Amino acid sequence: MKTDIDKLFFDNSALVPAIVQDDKTLKVLMLGYMNRESFEITVNSGKVTFFSRSRKRLWTKGESSSNFLYLRSIEADCDNDTLLLRVDPVGPVCHTGAVSCFNNISYEGFIGRLQSLVKERHTLMPKGSYTTLLFEQGIDKISKKMGEEAIEVVIEAMKGDKKRLVYESGDLIYHLLVLLEYYGLSIKDIEEELLIRHSEK
Repeated sequence: MKTDIDKLFFDNSALVPAIVQDDKTLKVLMLGYMNRESFEITVNSGKVTFFSRSRKRLWTKGESSSNFLYLRSIEADCDNDTLLLRVDPVGPVCHTGAVSCFNNISYEGFIGRLQSLVKERHTLMPKGSYTTLLFEQGIDKISKKMGEEAIEVVIEAMKGDKKRLVYESGDLIYHLLVLLEYYGLSIKDIEEELLIRHSEK
């Protein structure tokens, strides 16, 4: 989307909320405010600069900590009154030292929540849970189920049955989460591996 600067910053005092998102993980990192000058500095320098409402001045994120936000893209929303900045962060973004100012919010959607549930089952091992049963039976059972579900996915793909393909893929992903949890791994570890491969291209 082409950002219309004149509509965004209709006068010199206009402040626009700017949502900052990690370009790789898509995690929402923070919310800041921009005026025309900070917007132009950000675009020209490649380092995200805001207007501080409390200090009444421009400030470049990381100017004291060196935890800069390097701009990858910037766009306005459909009403042209909010900005979305995709960035590559250097170090933690929150002043508390956390990766994000919104660490209580999952950014992995339902798969992230399912992963947390699998981890909880592994910790508590509640009776009557299928996940508990898999952990009790160990890696041989988990690996066998992974193989069975992978075959089911391939079968449905070969048949061209999209509905069944989605269904069986759900089973495969669930059992993959169990397998990863068994070894103390997570989707994040896979994501990091894929990011390394992508950066090497």
